Amino acid sequence: MLNFIEGILIDVARLQHMEEKVIDETKQGETLVLDAKEGNTKKLFIESYGCAMNFSDSEIVASILTKEGFNTTNTLEDADLVLVNTCSIRDKAEQTVRKRLEKYNAVKRINPKMKVGVLGCMAERLKSKLLEEEKIVDMVVGPDAYKDLPNLLKEVDEGRDAVNVVLSKDETYGDIAPVRLGGNGITAFVSITRGCDNMCTFCVVPFTRGRERSRDPKSIIEEVNTLANQGYKEITLLGQNVDSYLWYGGGLKKDFKKASAMQQATATDFAQLLEMTAKAQPNMRIRFSTSNPQDISEDVIHTMAKYQNICNHIHLPVQSGSDRMLKEMNRQHTREEYVALVKKIWEIIPDCAISQDMITGFPTETEQDHKDTLDLMERIKYNFGYMYKYSERPGTMASRKMEDDVPEETKKRRLTEIVDLQQKHSAYRTKAFLGKEVEVLIERESKKNKEEWSGRTQHNIVAVFPKMHYKPGDFVKVKITNCTTATLIGEAI
Repeated sequence: MLNFIEGILIDVARLQHMEEKVIDETKQGETLVLDAKEGNTKKLFIESYGCAMNFSDSEIVASILTKEGFNTTNTLEDADLVLVNTCSIRDKAEQTVRKRLEKYNAVKRINPKMKVGVLGCMAERLKSKLLEEEKIVDMVVGPDAYKDLPNLLKEVDEGRDAVNVVLSKDETYGDIAPVRLGGNGITAFVSITRGCDNMCTFCVVPFTRGRERSRDPKSIIEEVNTLANQGYKEITLLGQNVDSYLWYGGGLKKDFKKASAMQQATATDFAQLLEMTAKAQPNMRIRFSTSNPQDISEDVIHTMAKYQNICNHIHLPVQSGSDRMLKEMNRQHTREEYVALVKKIWEIIPDCAISQDMITGFPTETEQDHKDTLDLMERIKYNFGYMYKYSERPGTMASRKMEDDVPEETKKRRLTEIVDLQQKHSAYRTKAFLGKEVEVLIERESKKNKEEWSGRTQHNIVAVFPKMHYKPGDFVKVKITNCTTATLIGEAI
């Protein structure tokens, strides 16, 4: 998950569907509501901020609390329990959450029986401040402690503050079927890992979500099969770093070397999980996010090429085109290793779309470092990307040991240059589809034209076309006749 703030997010291939590591601005603060369960008498108001992992976690929380007698509501004033699932990744999200907490407490003064809790990454980082110093919440629950919610609620009901932010070595929530909230009934996220071991200096995730552990592949396939039976047409295997997925019976990835010979011999890696998923539901589209250049194996690429239902798109964060910057960021790849990986991907899957994450203005970044980034972009010509200017976040190695020494105006200028170049490359990539036929999964009505459907190609590019007799959830062959930088325009065949 990216850990820098006040950046400009550009997604020129799809504006509505964001994956892990990326903040979907259209969903921030979304109130999650599901069908009421008969017999439940208490009301839950839950809002989510941050990345896809946080929204996925909210679905787990809703599932747990449904069994505790709660139905969801989108009316704050009616709630018995108000929860906000938080993000510690960007200052903007954190400040927004603080304003929402002020709003909750204003309502609480009118309805003193209402309880307020903070979930997720911000909860773990600011537990003492929120609960003891500022006294603005009743309950603080970290990302690995959601199963403890029933016990924590009892503590709160008895008049005591409740907190559990213990990071687990094995919690993956693989035994909880998430309640699908606020989705379109067509696409869904399936969490396969939690935590991260990479220790990039700009990132707080290892400290807020703990060390990396993988979920039992059987529970993953069961969830995918359930989604298929419910009519979902596309799933995204989700994790901080999906390519390092490794199941050997449970436990942290770093402890794999301590596993028995039998456990090591029968372990499941990401390429195997990807194949299992593709074979389990051959008519369902399979995506994954996010990949780490140091961990994605050639086996994963060959598996993608082997199965038609695995989408030809890899989100491959690079962060910088400068080897010096990559070393400062503690990225475990060099510029040339990254370029060689992209070349290998295109050798095996010639039309695979590649997207990026990029940070500009990281401490000590020089003009030459910036030019190296622009040069790398020219070499790859990404389909689309997510670009941010660096800003220090508490708890990261960079905040502890590095001075944020690049002037703000310099950051803004460099970011503008990166964004402008990405838009040029995105236009180049979308124009390559003119005259071609693509398969589009219809997700929704086009926001700009009610007479058109909007969906995405397997390359994760938005496409629109006249409605005709089609409906959301249909796979439609579309011939591309025009395009913008962001969107393919065509007609159904």
